[in-house]
Amino acid sequence: MAIDGNWEITINSPMGAQKAKLELTAKDGALTGTQQAQGSSQPVANGKIDGSNVSWSANITSPLPMTLEFSGNVEGDTIKGSVKAGAFGSFPFSGSRA
Repeated sequence: MAIDGNWEITINSPMGAQKAKLELTAKDGALTGTQQAQGSSQPVANGKIDGSNVSWSANITSPLPMTLEFSGNVEGDTIKGSVKAGAFGSFPFSGSRA
């Protein structure tokens, strides 16, 4: 599944909808790129792609410092899954190609 390109996702957290932009590139099962949200940008870490399944993490500093761990599925121009936000639990996310 081609994931290369720009994506806009929304994380449905207890603090309300949190929007982020992704710039992703897949090569040989590895997923790299950047994630931008709340005025900051961080590299995608631990990125993997296996068929239509994707996963990555991002270290954020706002609203609290933590590592977000994403796991999802790409279908055409849509992506959805869940994100684990440290001790705060997991929340659904969804998005589409920008």
